[in-house]
Amino acid sequence: MKYLSTKLAIAAVVGAGVALSGVVAEAAPKKGGTLNYVVGSKIPSYDAHVETTFGMIHPIRPFYSTLIRVNPDNPASPTDFVCDVCEGGVPKGEEGGTKFTFKIRKDVKFHDGTPMTAHDVKATMDKIVFPPEGIASARKAFFRAVESITADNDHQVTFKLKFPTGTFIPALALPFNFIYAKKDLDAHGYTWHKKNINGTGAFKFVQHQKGAFVEGVRNPDYHHAGKPYLDGIKAISAPKLAVRVQAIRGDRASIEFRGFPPKHRDDLVKALGNKITVQESDWNCVLMFTPNHKRKPFDDVRVRKALTYGVDRWGGSKYLSRIAIVKTVGGIVFPNHPFAATEKELLPLAGYSKDVAANQAMAKKLLKEAGVPNLAFEFNNRGVDQPYKVVGTWAIDQWRKVGMKVKQRVQPSPPFYATLRKKKDFDVSIDFNCQSVINPIADITKFLTSAGNNYTQGGDAKADAIYAKLEKEGDPKVQRDLIRQYEKRVLDDAAVAFISLWWYKINPHRSYVKGWKIAPSHYLNQHLDNIWLDK
Repeated sequence: MKYLSTKLAIAAVVGAGVALSGVVAEAAPKKGGTLNYVVGSKIPSYDAHVETTFGMIHPIRPFYSTLIRVNPDNPASPTDFVCDVCEGGVPKGEEGGTKFTFKIRKDVKFHDGTPMTAHDVKATMDKIVFPPEGIASARKAFFRAVESITADNDHQVTFKLKFPTGTFIPALALPFNFIYAKKDLDAHGYTWHKKNINGTGAFKFVQHQKGAFVEGVRNPDYHHAGKPYLDGIKAISAPKLAVRVQAIRGDRASIEFRGFPPKHRDDLVKALGNKITVQESDWNCVLMFTPNHKRKPFDDVRVRKALTYGVDRWGGSKYLSRIAIVKTVGGIVFPNHPFAATEKELLPLAGYSKDVAANQAMAKKLLKEAGVPNLAFEFNNRGVDQPYKVVGTWAIDQWRKVGMKVKQRVQPSPPFYATLRKKKDFDVSIDFNCQSVINPIADITKFLTSAGNNYTQGGDAKADAIYAKLEKEGDPKVQRDLIRQYEKRVLDDAAVAFISLWWYKINPHRSYVKGWKIAPSHYLNQHLDNIWLDK
């Protein structure tokens, strides 16, 4: 049996990040073949600047490039970054860490044949960092420190920051920062990329059969010499977990990049022996419960706090970790990071005590005080089995134990996102904070009043003020203390939104799939230019 386990061990604090280890040596790559893989969610749109889901990244990321990226040979590291469309090394920063100048490669072409220049990079980053009124940008808050972006000439881009911050380079490496052509933005507007693809990635888009598959072929003009190794890719839509598992078992697909629950890993290993390889990692992703602050009675902090008091996270971890891709009780920061709350620090927070009876009593007390002892509401959930529907069903059962009457509305990904983002037609919704590069100070912006991915329609001024201090602080000890203050405000005092359980990543794949290395995120290492098939 071939069983590969990549554990994320903390090595050192580097600014706002840590160095993590886990590199596996393999034989020389072979060229040819098509990688068939399964995707457990529909595609809301093709626009990575708007979307936040693996349902878009997994089928669409191979068609695009980014300015920089996490090192594909060391994707578990939050500090190991390499150039993608830039050349040379990633700049360290000038003028006290407030100026970053990138040299842009001269050999990059869009798939329509147009040469890519620094002007395309600037136009792309302007859309992400300084979006026009009415244009969504899911990661705008990650770039709060950016003052200006300049195309100095055709092959040089300079970023000026308002203040030095260790969050900038990791944010720039996010896999959602697809490089778009300026001419496409100018000619077609900022929404064109929702339904159209013109990238510079390792593969060229061929077709998308909705509900069936996305297909791509090797880009012969790809700027990374000798890559990709594959002739093509096919991302097969399979929302049901059982279908995805059977696809790998029957070799109709080679891999599912998001991850399987423990039981399905064990079943595949038992059935296929050395034909299956398993990679495992802690996961920088957490499910949340998001109340709509503009819906009564959820405008009342007591009602919101009752939601978190009503959920037994410690018991849930023991139960759900056996059947779902969730495991760890934690706060707002990736649990394996030095900035994460310890168990001792978590226990005083609302809903984190291990005294379940006391928590439930507090939930009932708060609901009574708010005048809604028999609170009835609709819970908006996403039609993805792992872990959304599993965790949602568990949460509803928890809330019913304190007298809440909860009706669940499960929607496919596109209407789910429309409800959450645009229509804002929900009482309480499942939500998530799933990040790629471990960048704690940037990752926790979701709770800010101004954050584009804060779907509560609310926030907390005191939390915003704490974060304003945090993002300008350079001392790791002070940073950690400010994060604890911010965490207490958003999860407890102001009850902005709530953390359920952090995820755990398990990737069984056919052993002939080589070159791909697991990361603490299902968004990373999805460009697929490093994968080859040993058949």
